[in-house]
Amino acid sequence: MQERVRVLLSEEEVDTRIREIGEQISRDYAGKSIHLVCVLKGGSFFMCELAKRISVPVSLDFMSVSSYGSDTKSSGVVKIVKDLDEPLQGKDVLVVEDIVDSGRTLSYLMEMLQDRGPASLRLCTLLDKPDRRVIDVKVDYTGFQIPDEFVVGYGLDYDQMYRNLPYIGVVEK
Repeated sequence: MQERVRVLLSEEEVDTRIREIGEQISRDYAGKSIHLVCVLKGGSFFMCELAKRISVPVSLDFMSVSSYGSDTKSSGVVKIVKDLDEPLQGKDVLVVEDIVDSGRTLSYLMEMLQDRGPASLRLCTLLDKPDRRVIDVKVDYTGFQIPDEFVVGYGLDYDQMYRNLPYIGVVEK
């Protein structure tokens, strides 16, 4: 069965909101530097755009965590595929994620990163699906709250496809 993609959030809407989040983060971290931790692969598009809009000094690191595989629903099993290259001890850390869904992956990840001794640890997501939440996760910066639909684009994928769409779309079969 062939799927199609319906636009949920336009490229312009996404760009405007990322600029606003970058401005807020810059105010909140004024006088400090911030260490962005990108959750690969989906978060890379968002983090790159966000980092360009943050005016305080920024350093970057990446980790890959999976709980989806090639399905459209989280399996609930969190697997660390690639860990961070640098220690977090004493750093102001902002985890940058593409989407918060059930909360399972982010809950696990945030707890694990907190144990590494950052000075502060916050979470920023482009998209939030609160209707799907199974485990409560504190999100400090949210781009958009969206309905419980499977979305792609701007780094989000369906079986590794559609990441390069410049907007957020809904997969329809």
